[in-house]
Amino acid sequence: MSVRKRTWKTESGEIRSAYVVQYSTAETDARGKRKRHLRTFERKKDADVFHAQVRVDIGKGVHVPASKSITVEKAGQQWIDACADLERTTRDGYQQHLTLHIVPYLGAVRLSALNVAIVRDWQDKLRKGIPAPGQTEAEPRTADMVKRVTGSLGSILSDAVERGHVGTNVVRNLKANRKRGKQRQAERRAKGKLKVGVDIPTPAEVDSILRVARGRWRPLLLVAIRCGLRASELRGLRWEDVDFKKSELHVRQRADAYNVIGAPKSEAGERTVPIPPATLQALREWKLACPRGKLGLVFPNGEGNVENHANIVTRGLAPTLIAAGITKQISDNDGKPIAVAKYTGLHSLRHFFASWCINRRSDGGLELPLKVVSERLGHSNIGITADLYSHLFPRGDDSAELAAAEGKFG
Repeated sequence: MSVRKRTWKTESGEIRSAYVVQYSTAETDARGKRKRHLRTFERKKDADVFHAQVRVDIGKGVHVPASKSITVEKAGQQWIDACADLERTTRDGYQQHLTLHIVPYLGAVRLSALNVAIVRDWQDKLRKGIPAPGQTEAEPRTADMVKRVTGSLGSILSDAVERGHVGTNVVRNLKANRKRGKQRQAERRAKGKLKVGVDIPTPAEVDSILRVARGRWRPLLLVAIRCGLRASELRGLRWEDVDFKKSELHVRQRADAYNVIGAPKSEAGERTVPIPPATLQALREWKLACPRGKLGLVFPNGEGNVENHANIVTRGLAPTLIAAGITKQISDNDGKPIAVAKYTGLHSLRHFFASWCINRRSDGGLELPLKVVSERLGHSNIGITADLYSHLFPRGDDSAELAAAEGKFG
């Protein structure tokens, strides 16, 4: 195995040079001799990197010659096929990553030729909105989207490694992955913390919402605000999961984006949540008027089937917010100011539920421990709750203790 410089003269008399990596693998040809392989590089640096990696891969028995390597597009399709048992919305999201962000740029690249430099160049093109070959225009991708599709590329390569199509997963060698902690900190700083009045409705705004909420939307908004269910869990909630005697509801299923009933988002998503008295009474009254259906849903559409998420937001939440005066000003296509709902999704009400559980009793909250809040929200681990809401937890005024301690050593 070696790296050597090759120089030659073209027909026009021009002198050219390249760096060649020559190596043998354990495979044998028809004569029983080890097969020899050549890879050519313009820069010695690239040849040296490849040479070092090949030595490691051959030693581990995982090297795949370029002649037998498949393309990123084919590896991506194999990965998608292997995701057949995942939830449809998750699988569709992965397919979009592959179709819109990976294949146009890297689809024709063979796995054996993929390296860190190529991946970093691809990430830069996504961030800057540089079109892929054959495209004339492209929109810049957000930092979050670049992170997500890079994760998908990493999963494609992990699947390819297991199938023996490539020896290493170059995404794992990215410098950003070696500084994961600092990267997360930077992302959090850019995103910022959830803010009451910006991301989370204030208590006064919630009072206004419940004051004007009418008809079928009132019980739904009450359960969203006072029980903290996700939109998918609200749409999949059944009457048999509401225990009027014990004043609690059980989250045992949810409806996905395609209105298909399935298991909760995670194992922790299956949980029991207490129902406050006013919300319980609203559910009792709603049960008498609720459309009947085979699924026995608490918040179905008019025919008793799963309600579309978009209908809940556009026909229920947004009009209620506007009626309550909880709006923000934007410009229409003609540049004229119009008032629209301040909060665009049901998740803002779930955020309020979390803040209500966390806030001091003196401020109208429940002042629950972090572990209890995490369980009621159905988070898969307490770290998720802490990352999102720890800044909302009440902190005592310790100025007196600090003054006393300072006096001892003053």
